[in-house]
Amino acid sequence: MLPVYLGEPVSPEMLTATLAELDVTLQVLEDKFLQNKAFLTGPHISLADLIAITELVYLYLDLLSQPCRAVYIFAKKNGIPFELRTVDLLKGQQYSDDFAQVNPLRKVPALKDGDFTLAESVAILLYLTRKYEAPDHWYPQDLQSRARVDEYLAWQHTTLRTSCTRTMWQKMLFPVFLGQRVPPETLASTLAELDRCLQLLEDKFLKDQDFLSGPHISVADLVAITELMHPVSAGCDIFKSRPKLAAWRKRVEAAVGEDLFQEAHADIMKAKDLPPADTAMKERLKPLVQLLLQ
Repeated sequence: MLPVYLGEPVSPEMLTATLAELDVTLQVLEDKFLQNKAFLTGPHISLADLIAITELVYLYLDLLSQPCRAVYIFAKKNGIPFELRTVDLLKGQQYSDDFAQVNPLRKVPALKDGDFTLAESVAILLYLTRKYEAPDHWYPQDLQSRARVDEYLAWQHTTLRTSCTRTMWQKMLFPVFLGQRVPPETLASTLAELDRCLQLLEDKFLKDQDFLSGPHISVADLVAITELMHPVSAGCDIFKSRPKLAAWRKRVEAAVGEDLFQEAHADIMKAKDLPPADTAMKERLKPLVQLLLQ
């Protein structure tokens, strides 16, 4: 479509990477879902087969974004067949007219499943757990266990996410990417708020459990760990003085698989090496800068 319809060339490297990802997805479709059956769910055709033969789920992500990483890890870990559509946030691709057709909110992550589109990372995670019948521990059927997951997901939006995002931008992206000085008192206040949120994460949610909602990993743990990797990428050793949190991180990494964890965080861990933003990008990011310096 790009070369024929839009007259836009695609680099051989990008096409090769896309085809390799498609091959991985098709292998998962065979191994996890089709196996040795006549159809995906058994001896007879079902809606699952119609959906699979027409199109895969599309996930619109930028792995610099922490909620995108949570969705990516969940989908890969659970063998969900999807096609990745990268939306480069720093280039402003979320503001394109094409992407607005998928998500008028102009944010990632976003999901497209046939004619159905969905925004917001928590909604997407829960949609995927239900559609693909993910193992129960991700979003438990037990009323109170599920309520614990919901409790964390409701809390983190305006607390841990905010402090982790501000820390990464103020400590790394403002000075390195935008060439903008952050007042020491602003950064100190942000780091103090991050420390307060980490203490709440330990005391209120983790406690003496293996994972945030009990003995097994859930979507709450994915959402939390991807948030915490934001300040880690900026050089904050937030686990050094928190052995309980450090042990939890190791359990989460082991549960999802170290290779997948590193794959999902490769981009954010290299963010410190981003080339300086040009004038146009700085202008586009002005509203975000003002928000993150408040």
